[in-house]
Amino acid sequence: MQPKVSIITVCFNSEKTIEDTIKSVVNQTYENIEYIVIDGGSTDKTIEIINKYKENISTLISEKDNGIYDAINKGIKLASGDIIANLNSDDFYIDNEVISDVVAAFNEAKTDLLYADLYYVDAKDTSKIIRYWKSKSYKEGLFLKGWMPPHPTFFVKKEVYQNYGMFNLEFKSAADYEIMLRFIHRYKASITYLPRVIVRMRVGGVSNASLKNRIKANREDKRAWEINGLKPHPLTLIFKPLSKLGQFFK
Repeated sequence: MQPKVSIITVCFNSEKTIEDTIKSVVNQTYENIEYIVIDGGSTDKTIEIINKYKENISTLISEKDNGIYDAINKGIKLASGDIIANLNSDDFYIDNEVISDVVAAFNEAKTDLLYADLYYVDAKDTSKIIRYWKSKSYKEGLFLKGWMPPHPTFFVKKEVYQNYGMFNLEFKSAADYEIMLRFIHRYKASITYLPRVIVRMRVGGVSNASLKNRIKANREDKRAWEINGLKPHPLTLIFKPLSKLGQFFK
C-alpha cells in the first residue's frame, strides 16, 4: 500500500485564495491523501468555500488559535499520514502529479525529508512569476552559508516530528527556518531534493513585508541557532537574505 500523505492547510479570512489551494489538493492523482484544514475562526466566506469540498476534506477545525504555527501544530497532531506537508491558503500545487512525484521520490531515496522548487507569483495574476526559488541538493554545512529549502515544498515523515518536535511558538516569522535548521542541520535527518517546481506561492510573506519585518526576522534567525545550541558563521545571517537575490533573475 502506498504511504498516506497528510496535507495541512491553515487559513484565516482567506476567501480570495482558499479555493485555489483546496482544488490543487483535491485534484491530485495520488489517492492516499488525508486533507486537514485548520481555520482560525474566519468571519468572511472562507468556511462557505471550504464546505463546497467537504467530501474531500478529512478534518476541518474552525476556532481561534495563537497564530499560524500554532494552527500548523494542531494539524500535525491530528495527522495520521506517514508523510506530512503544509500548504497554506496563499499557495497551491502547480499540477496534479505533485504528490505522486513526491511519494515516488520518498520511496526511491528512503528519506526522512524532501523539498523541491517553487515560484513566487503575483497575488492577483498567478501566472506571472515574480521569483523562482530553484534550490539544490543538500550538502552538510549549507545552512552555515545562508541556505534553506523553500518551506512550502517541505515534506516530513511523521516520526521526525515525533522524535524532534513541532513548530516552536516562540517564533513569529522564523519558526519554519528554525524547524528546518533543527531537523536538517542539528539532528541530521536524511533529506532529498526533488528537482522540479511543485508550488506556486503568492507574494507578500510576513517576514519580507517591510525592512522592519526583515530585521525582526533576522533576529529570529539568530535566535533559531541559539536555542538549538548551534553557532553560525559570522556571515551566515547576512548570506541568508542575500542568497535570495538571484531568485529574481532566474
